[in-house]
Amino acid sequence: MDISKTIATLKAEPGFLEKVGMVLVHNGVTRATSRNGAPVASLEVKADAALVEAIRQEGEAMPGMFRVLVEARTGIFVPGDDLLFIVAAGDIRENVLNALTHTLTRIKAEAITKREIAP
Repeated sequence: MDISKTIATLKAEPGFLEKVGMVLVHNGVTRATSRNGAPVASLEVKADAALVEAIRQEGEAMPGMFRVLVEARTGIFVPGDDLLFIVAAGDIRENVLNALTHTLTRIKAEAITKREIAP
């Protein structure tokens, strides 16, 4: 996902100017270490596309939201590679933060599995 292009496309949608006061972006990136500090050479990621889409729709249906966009990548990634993009656009900070947090938390917990590959 090209964040700049995605936001430009959102801004061109009918209703954006009237309904959006904030756009938040999450860009999940592969780390070179696991949460416990062990080295990671690569990361195998699987995303359940249907569940990601269902969760995305939930986030978009939350109060004040104009649009929630998600790109969850599947494959083998090396440190520095982009894994997950979420763009949340809505009316006010509290609503946009809630929708982004809800969407990110559910996708990470329910729709994505990861396997770290050591060097």
